[in-house]
Formats: sequence, structure tokens, C-alpha cells
Amino acid sequence: MPDGRDPVPSSPTENALSGPTEKCGVVGVSLTERDAARPLYYSLYALQHRGQESAGIVTHDGFQQHDHVEMGLVGDAFDEDDIESLRGSAGIGHVRYPTAGSVDKSCAQPFTVSFRSGALGLSHNGNLVNADDVRDELAAQGHAFTSDGDTEVIAHDLARNLLEADLVRAVKRTMGRIHGSYSLAIMHDDTVLGVRDPEGNRPLCIGELEDGYVVASESAAIDTLDGELVRDVRPGELVVLRPDGEGFDSYQLFEREHTAHCFFEHVYFARPDSVIDGSLVYEVRRELGRKLWDESGIDTDVVMPVPDSGRAFASGYAEAAQEEDSKVEFAEGLMKNRYVGRTFIMPTQDERERAVRLKLNPIKSTVEGKTVTLVDDSIVRGTTSTQLLALLRDCGAAEVHMRIGAPPIAAPCYMGINMATRDELIAADKSTEEICDEIEADSLAYLSTEAVADALGEERDDLCMGCVTGEYPYDIEGEEMDSAHAANPKPEL
Repeated sequence: MPDGRDPVPSSPTENALSGPTEKCGVVGVSLTERDAARPLYYSLYALQHRGQESAGIVTHDGFQQHDHVEMGLVGDAFDEDDIESLRGSAGIGHVRYPTAGSVDKSCAQPFTVSFRSGALGLSHNGNLVNADDVRDELAAQGHAFTSDGDTEVIAHDLARNLLEADLVRAVKRTMGRIHGSYSLAIMHDDTVLGVRDPEGNRPLCIGELEDGYVVASESAAIDTLDGELVRDVRPGELVVLRPDGEGFDSYQLFEREHTAHCFFEHVYFARPDSVIDGSLVYEVRRELGRKLWDESGIDTDVVMPVPDSGRAFASGYAEAAQEEDSKVEFAEGLMKNRYVGRTFIMPTQDERERAVRLKLNPIKSTVEGKTVTLVDDSIVRGTTSTQLLALLRDCGAAEVHMRIGAPPIAAPCYMGINMATRDELIAADKSTEEICDEIEADSLAYLSTEAVADALGEERDDLCMGCVTGEYPYDIEGEEMDSAHAANPKPEL
């Protein structure tokens, strides 16, 4: 996703939600004897792609809670002394990347609170659409908030319910009050829980370790711990890891006629080696590439990916082409400089326009005199695509055709993945032909929504595709709700 990777705060007229939206990674472990801190630390490294702004771990030793939360990458947030201080065989962790709202330690997670019924820690991936309503009601009842994040809203509501009910009933009451996208790793004293919202928008899975169990945003974290993926947490399910590390208990608290799995997790966000909702992300991306050839293949000399996001798509595209005796060959025609990040300073317009050359450099022998198909996962603003195509032409490409392994991104995401506002999305008010002209491609084609659903093995009505259709699975002020999810029951305050 080369266009628009940096977080862009949505304007009030473009984003109906207040406070931070989160694209994050969560993890929780319960072990038999050894401390949980080091496995949590390794898991957060495996989930670093899901959040780079802050990292945190909370553990419980059976008597008291221990926590360490800092801004920055996992490797910067923890040192050996920090890990040693986090005692206890149960714990949760979090990596955060806010897409709007506060970028400071007040919203870093896990969020912790101590109250009459014990100690609570909470890690959240997703975004609530009724956080303000719940916050206002809780504030009127005397709850004091220290951040503008919706994670604290969930923690306060759950803490209140734990004063009146057992753990399972308290979680169900909170799930009945909040509405939106959430996958949660929760710790109540030394008991670790995993919760997935009734529509299953954000991923969460269960893994078995040699000496315990783990819940995590992606199975790659389980692999890092030499564990075995058991299954995905089901939409609307509460999973309670037993404090002795000997198993877990499952409670199906809510069921919906339709889920709202985020298709963009498979297209871009998740690690390609993760299994999400039963599908290996890498193979899904290859299948999307194959379908891209089926729908809009063009017989060029070479097909190349935009690294790294387009690689699996281009591989599947080229394979499908060759099965039909196309002459197209797969090649790595752009080399990525991995040491240029978001913080690179470009003070002048000329430097900003040349920034793409610092990040990507063409291999001239692959491109010169050739007709080229360039494959990527998406076009957001169009700026980088324009620069890349110009770069390939400067390198001697005879033709440059652009193929995108997803439908056009035409609307914001309110569910926890960073998207630009409609004013900045090139597909919000331009046709494919107009975008093709603007980025100066010889041709441009996107993948259809039907092909995406087919590649994921999902019914179209069970996917969240709000960012490409403008119709959302949740009731968001100022936006249209899709018909399949309109019948799903909503919480009533």
C-alpha cells in the first residue's frame, strides 16, 4: 500500500467518530509455571507490523499486577530489566498505531485499572462507533477518564459490571453495550480472556503452547512461540484461558446472521504467513493475483510487484498468465531501500517528489525496452503510483500497465485501519479511466468485490467492504449501512 501509509487525521466532516481509531496488535498468554513476560515480548515483535507507536505488557503474579508501557517500537520500549520486573505466569500485551486522536502515552496500552473486584488490564484492536455515548453515561455516574481512547471506555464499563456479576456475565453485559469493531485481550487478576466482536471484524486466534495457551491478533505470534494454532476465536465468543495453563473455556455470548470480516486484513494489513479465519494470507493474496489475471490480464513482457505489498499478488498473476501460455514473466524490477522510513526529512517540494527514488530503485535490465505490468494491493491518493510509473518510463519501459489486487478504495475506514479522507482518496470522485489518465498508465484495472469474496471463500454479505463500497456493517453517523448487516441487533443504552 505505497500511497498513504502515514497516519492522516480525518477531518470532522469526514470521520463520524471521535477519539483515536486503532490498528493494533493484541496478545494474551497463560502458562503453567514460567513467567509470561518474555513470550509476550516475542509475540509483540511478531505483531510489530500492526502498531509502531507504543508497546506494553501487563502481567499478574497471583498477588499483584505489574505493567510496563512505553512509546516507540517493541525493541525500544523494553530492556532486560523491564522484562525481569514483569513477574507472573499470566499476562497481556499490545502494540499500537493510532490513525487519529492522541499520539501520546495516555492512550498507550494495555490499559489498567484497579477496583474493588480486583485488577483489570485490557488491550484493544478496533474501534467502537458508540464510544462517546457510553463514555457520557459512565461519566455521569462518576467515572473519571484519563484519555480520549475508546479502550478506556471498555475497561470502565467492564469494571463496573464486574462489581455486579461474575466474569462471563460481566463481559456479556459490556459486549451488549458497546458497538463496533473490537478484538480484546483482557486480564482480570491472573485470568486471561480473549473476546471478538459479534461481527468478527478484527482477527483473533487461539494457540496451544507446550506449557499453556495464547490468544493473539495473528497466528504468526503463535508460530514465534513454537505453538500450534488451535482455531480462530469465533465472532461473539469469549475465550477464558485457565490460570493453570491447562486449557481454555469457550462461551458463545452473541451470534449474528452475518459477520463482517475485514477483507483488507488479507489484502494488505496482516502478515502473509498468518492464518486468518481459516485462510493463509499469502495464499489468499496469490489467489487474488490469479483472479486479477482472469478479470483483466494483459500480455506484457514482464509482470513486477511494488515491493513488498504487491509481491504475492504479482506471483499469482504471473502464474495464472503462464497457465494460459502467456509470454509474461515474473521479475523483481524494483528494489526497496529498507532504511528509509516515515521519518525521513524532505523539506522541499523537489525532495518530496524525488522521495520515491530513495525508497525504490528500478533494475534497468528488467525494464528497459519492455512492456511492463506493475502490480500492487491498492492505490490511495495516487501520488506514489504516478511517481513509480514515471520512474519506470525514465528507465526505458515501453509500456506500463497497472493492476491492483483490490477494488478501488473510495471511502474511509472507521473500523481501525488507516485510510485517508474522501477528499484525499483518488477513487472517491474519479472513475478508473480518470485515475488511469492521472497516474499516466497505459492501462489500469482493479479487482472486483465478487472476486475478493471468492478468493477469501466468504459470502459477500459476511465481509466488511465499507472502504470500497461506502456501505458499512455498523451504524455510523453520516454514513450508509449495508443492508445485510442492518438487521443485526444493536446495543441499547
